[in-house]
Amino acid sequence: MTRDAQAANPIRSEIDLDSSGKHTGYLRLPHSVHRSAYGWIPIPIASVRNGDGPVVLIMAGNHGDEYEGQVIVSQLIREIEPHMLSGQLILLPMANFPAAEAGLRTSPLDGGNLNRTFPGNPAGTPTELIADYIEHTLLARADYLVDLHSGGSSLLYHGANMLAIEPRDAEEDARLRALLAAFGLPNAFLHPENPVHAATAARRQGAISILTELGGGGVVQAKLLREGRQGLLHLLGFIGLLHGALVPDSAPAATRFMRVSGSRHYVYAYDRGLYEPLVELGEQVVEGQAAARIHFPETPLREPVTLHFTGAGEVVCKRVPALVQRGDCLYHLAEPAGQ
Repeated sequence: MTRDAQAANPIRSEIDLDSSGKHTGYLRLPHSVHRSAYGWIPIPIASVRNGDGPVVLIMAGNHGDEYEGQVIVSQLIREIEPHMLSGQLILLPMANFPAAEAGLRTSPLDGGNLNRTFPGNPAGTPTELIADYIEHTLLARADYLVDLHSGGSSLLYHGANMLAIEPRDAEEDARLRALLAAFGLPNAFLHPENPVHAATAARRQGAISILTELGGGGVVQAKLLREGRQGLLHLLGFIGLLHGALVPDSAPAATRFMRVSGSRHYVYAYDRGLYEPLVELGEQVVEGQAAARIHFPETPLREPVTLHFTGAGEVVCKRVPALVQRGDCLYHLAEPAGQ
C-alpha cells in the first residue's frame, strides 16, 4: 500500500507552521489508553519564522537517552527571536517524546527506535506516526535537517562529531563539505545511506542533513554543549538564516573529514560476559590488533575470549557498560576520507 492510499496522519500541531513570529506548543499524537481514553501524547515543538529564507528543522531526542541535543534545542527555543532570522527555524527538543520522557533509546510504548523507523506509517504505532509526520510534514518543507545525537547510555563518542551521508556527486560533495566546515566540530564522518534513518528521510524530501554525535555515556558534558551550540549557531549564520550577535565569529574547530567503511570498522561481542577494553578513544589501531577481552566470572576456570579489529583506523566510539551479550557493539572506527 502506498502512503497516498493510507489514512492521513492523525498527529495535529497546536501551532501554525505557516505563521510568522515565534510560537511554541505541542504536536498532539492521539493515544487512547486505560488511564486516558481520549488522550494525546504531547511532543514539544517550536517555530520561529521571519520573512523569506532557508527553512531548518533542528531536532533532538530522536533517541531518548541522548541528552546533549535536548539541552541545546531547549536553549535555542528560549534565545532565538523572529527579528534574528531570515527564514524559518522549526525545533523539536524531544522528537520521540515517549522515549525521551523515559530516558530510553527506544519508546516504552511500542519499542520503536525512531531513527530506524523512517519513512514511518501514518496508520502505524506511535513511533511510526512520529516518523511519518517528521518526514512528510516537517522535512517536506525544510531545506536542512540538523539531528542532534550522542552515544546515549551504551556508547561514548570521542568528543564532538558530525555525520553525513556520502555525497552523490562532486557538486553535492563541495556543498556538504562547506556546510560541515561551517558547523566546525572536530570530526565529520561520511557514511553510506540507510533508508530508515532521518538523514535519508531528509534526502528523500530534498533537504540536506547533518547529524551530530556529542559524547554520550548517559551524561552531559559542558564542553561538548558549548562546541555543539557554537557550531550550530555558526552554521545557521553561514546559510543566511540567523543574523546578529548570536552568530559566533568562528566555528569551534577545523574539521577533519573521516569515512566509516562498513563492518571492518566495528567490533561486536559474540559472547555474554564482562568486556575489558584494550584500547581507548582516540587511539590509532591496525588490522588484527587486540580490541577487547570478554571475561566469564560465572565459570572461573574459563579463559577470556580476545576480540580483534578487522580493519585499521581511529577509535571514535566505544561501549560504556561492561556487561555485554552477543551482538553488542564494542568499538567503532573511522579513517581519513581524503579531499
